Amino acid sequence: MSSKLSATAQAGAAAVATHSVSGAPNGADALIRTLADNGVTACFANPGTSEMQFVAALDREPRMRAVLCLFEGVATGAADGYGRMTDRPAVTLLHLGAGYANGGANLHNARRARTPVVNVVGDHATYHRAYDTPLSSDIAAWVAPNSAWARSAKHADEVGPLAAEAVTASLGPPGGCATLILPADCAWSPTQVRCAARVRPSRATPAASRIADVAAAIRSAKASGLLIGGHTCRPRGLAAAARLEAVGIRVWTETFVARQRRGAGIYAPGRLAYFGEVAQEELSGLDTLVLVEAQAPAAFFAYPDKPSPLWPDGCRIETLAGVDEAGDATLEALADLLEAPAAGPVTSAFRPAPPQGDLFAQSAGVAIARHLPHDAIISDDAVTSGTPIFLQTTAAAAHDWLMLTGGAIGQGIPLAVGAAVACPDRKVVSLNGDGAAMYTVQGLWTIAREALDVTVVVFANGAYKILGVEFGRTGSGRPGPAAKRLLDLGQPTIAWTALAASLGVPATRCETAEAFDQAFAAAMARRGPHLIEAVMSPPPRARQPGA
Repeated sequence: MSSKLSATAQAGAAAVATHSVSGAPNGADALIRTLADNGVTACFANPGTSEMQFVAALDREPRMRAVLCLFEGVATGAADGYGRMTDRPAVTLLHLGAGYANGGANLHNARRARTPVVNVVGDHATYHRAYDTPLSSDIAAWVAPNSAWARSAKHADEVGPLAAEAVTASLGPPGGCATLILPADCAWSPTQVRCAARVRPSRATPAASRIADVAAAIRSAKASGLLIGGHTCRPRGLAAAARLEAVGIRVWTETFVARQRRGAGIYAPGRLAYFGEVAQEELSGLDTLVLVEAQAPAAFFAYPDKPSPLWPDGCRIETLAGVDEAGDATLEALADLLEAPAAGPVTSAFRPAPPQGDLFAQSAGVAIARHLPHDAIISDDAVTSGTPIFLQTTAAAAHDWLMLTGGAIGQGIPLAVGAAVACPDRKVVSLNGDGAAMYTVQGLWTIAREALDVTVVVFANGAYKILGVEFGRTGSGRPGPAAKRLLDLGQPTIAWTALAASLGVPATRCETAEAFDQAFAAAMARRGPHLIEAVMSPPPRARQPGA
């Protein structure tokens, strides 16, 4: 067996040498050219030895922009942000199973967002796997939970066709992550096989009979509501939802959606509350709830003595459009059947007065609403600060809001990287809790290196604040000394301006609402990277007497 493996290894080395001398295309060339032929022209990469043929092939394909990320979670989150803004995949380049695992949390978010992403995960050469060397792992098992499609190439001639399959699978419907495992010998072996561009899949509209059945259920209901998600939160779907609100149907979005258009001139539906008991109150009284590219609402976590389903007892659940269907066109058809007006309500522009005094999430939201430029993109990983800012910016200039679909914090900075690469002419704002930002702080380096027009805001309250809230909600009582050390981010305090500067991003520190308003206005008025450290004031009840 060893002599056979040795002969195979020698053949592989010869193939590498042949390519370097003759310039004949190899599997890596077939992969990158096929991806580019299929419209995949951005690569977020953290490569290793097994991916060097891919890296070399980048020099031979000018259509592919390669962006180095210092941590795989930045690469995968950036691909998510790129896909949300373009509706086509970027490719990630990850080093073996361990590299994929490092990027797994943000691929979980991408899966929940149904974002098109193509992952290329390098693997040991096929003949090398038998030796069980230190980085060997079951890559297929690693990638399965977050991949709608996953294949491993067996020889170089398969690479191009599999790449085209991966692109098609990522586009869905409903869309998601597709993962191609690329053994090193499949990358370096010569091949002429490429694959033509595939036809882009389209979302189907449900049968007319289903739309008619839902219309009948709404007509017979005493109180009906819509819960929308996915592409229905884009302008066309929101306009149709507004028509239905005009005939008395209450409308909410899911708590976390991949991308929502909002601001002046846009319909603003309710956003289903994060806390289950609040969401239950919002939905109380409904006897019919219609789902459009959304799931039946359930509590984010289980709690002692609290139910998981959030809809009222006896409420009828109707699915108008599934997550793989065209919710926007379906809502238009429903609105027509219900004889809704041609247009529904939209938000009027409103610019609030400058905030003053202590710096809270609400005052930061006021400042953001005042200065956010038209067509900006907001990447929200602000955790406890996010909802107040979301509410304050309802009437800001029209913008796109990207949410934490999978609940895995650490996507705010990476998502902004991908959005800025996808949309270089649009201002990108990344909102982050301080704990969340530390998960993927390496993304600041990529923002600086690529000179991306991204303003990163870090809300520094020195704690995992959401965990402090959840500690009590789970019936865990009051945290003692040991518990507090797992919720607190002090000792040492993170010096955000110094940290940002060390990674090449200019930074400003703000401790008052006035200072934040000025800093955010200045950041919006200029292009390029910037970080604002917003030092959050303690809530009034936490202050010492006389403070």
